[in-house]
Amino acid sequence: MKDRQSTAVTVWLWGYSKPYRWRVGGALLALLIASGAWLVLGQGVRFLIDDGFLSGNAAALNRMMLVVLAINLVGSVAVFVRFYLMSWLGERVCADIRRSVYEHLLRLSPNFFETARTGEVISRFTADTTVLQTVVGMSLSMALRSGLTLIGGVVMMAVTSWSLTLAVLVAVPVVLGPIFFFGRKVRRLAKASQDRVADLGATIDETLHEIQTVQSYGHEAIDRRRFAEQIEAVMDTASQRISYRSGLIAAVMILSVTAITLVSWVGAQDVLAGGISAGQLTAFMFYAVLVAGAVATISEVIGEIQKAAGASERLRELMAQTPELTKPTTPTPLSQPVRGQVQFQRLSFAYPSAPERTVLSQFELTIAPGERVAFVGPSGAGKSTLFQLLKLFYRPRSGQICLDGVDAWQCDPQQWRAQFALVPQEPVIFATSVLENVRYGRPEATLAEVERACQAARAEEFIAELPQGYDSYLGERGVRLSGGQKQRIAIARAILADRPVLLLDEATSALDAVNEIKVKEALETLMAGRTTLIIAHRLATVANADRLVVMERGQIRAVGQHETLMVQDPLYRELAQLQLMAG
Repeated sequence: MKDRQSTAVTVWLWGYSKPYRWRVGGALLALLIASGAWLVLGQGVRFLIDDGFLSGNAAALNRMMLVVLAINLVGSVAVFVRFYLMSWLGERVCADIRRSVYEHLLRLSPNFFETARTGEVISRFTADTTVLQTVVGMSLSMALRSGLTLIGGVVMMAVTSWSLTLAVLVAVPVVLGPIFFFGRKVRRLAKASQDRVADLGATIDETLHEIQTVQSYGHEAIDRRRFAEQIEAVMDTASQRISYRSGLIAAVMILSVTAITLVSWVGAQDVLAGGISAGQLTAFMFYAVLVAGAVATISEVIGEIQKAAGASERLRELMAQTPELTKPTTPTPLSQPVRGQVQFQRLSFAYPSAPERTVLSQFELTIAPGERVAFVGPSGAGKSTLFQLLKLFYRPRSGQICLDGVDAWQCDPQQWRAQFALVPQEPVIFATSVLENVRYGRPEATLAEVERACQAARAEEFIAELPQGYDSYLGERGVRLSGGQKQRIAIARAILADRPVLLLDEATSALDAVNEIKVKEALETLMAGRTTLIIAHRLATVANADRLVVMERGQIRAVGQHETLMVQDPLYRELAQLQLMAG
């Protein structure tokens, strides 16, 4: 099982490295040259001792010294090239993986984000990809170099002395045993450790984003205790992983040094007996040290590689999430210009997170182009769900949603969504400038167009008072703005987007009486000539609607105008008295 996982991870990483195969090839060539140079260096040392130092030949000694220095220079240049190319590759692969994961996340439906914690996803995005960057850029290179050195060193040891090489090979299984034993443990604990860190990220993200609620309810002590428990869980897992890694390194070092010492003693006996020369023994020990160093490096790097394997599995799990919404093979185009007729045909729906609870049941309604329709009803009636389905966030259990007769699920989702402008009840403000927030739906809009949209939304008054005007930074989630100001920015965004169907989710709920009058004037301009769907709780919001749709438990209870519904429908009358009139 582990072998299949390792193979899958290797293939996955190679897929990201493949576009840069020439750099990979250059790094491997530099790796071969560097490893070859260090192996040849051992023979240079041998001749330096036997033909130069012990023979008393000064010319030969000088010549061999220059050869040794030249070999060292070649090896050093090759190391530079290898290190640069592999480090660059690690950064590049990491960047490509982050981009791929981000692009994939943007395609996932809200269904995924109902269960996934944002902090955990961010942890996979940052911590896991950083682990891969280290492994691809450094650890993998070190492992390849050590592997080549190990193989080449053993070959050169055999060329130098068969008898001593056989003695070394006897010790190899003893040294490699701990690698396989500890390596499996390290891999399992590495993935567990990454999971615990992801939990930390999720807690931090959630707590800091809702810091006002945390402090308002005096929840700091409980959050501190919970976070401390998570920290200790991270430490417990990390301690186990560190213990196994430390045991791996210590076992390999002890066994390697012991083996080298014993082989050196055997070799010294051969020199004294005249079986091999001092230069041969020196060269052999040089290779033995290289091999031992390679084994030690592999034993250390294998922990990082196992950790990367765990990180790769977590990222691959994220990439394996299937987007619910995909572009049809042959999408049906919307007619141009879009008229704005919206049809709900026998629509039934339940959220994937609660499939047993039906939110909409056989919902059927046709909205004419340019018509203003307001949806009213108690909480949980399914009003917001209609907007969610219109924006293709979920697929209905049965039934259809059509725009100008085109089924939503047969249309290109990008083209479909481009027909809807949304003003939500809780406006979304991004951590950027006023200018970028307003033209979020039309990035190509000019400053003059943004200014006109803000004037129409009655937002120019407070924008002019901001330190940098339209270039003012609004802070994360618009913390520098009041609720009413955020709402007017969201309305300006919808005005600038200029789309045929408008979705208003209680768009004036956050405004005071003065601002509400101004924004209603802007909304009247915005709604002119557009199909408008309104979710409303207050009578003032829906007074000018062409039709009111009363919803209850996912079905249409009544349709009509205010005066008619006040007489004919008890639920609407109750809502008007308790909610609408309260505004």
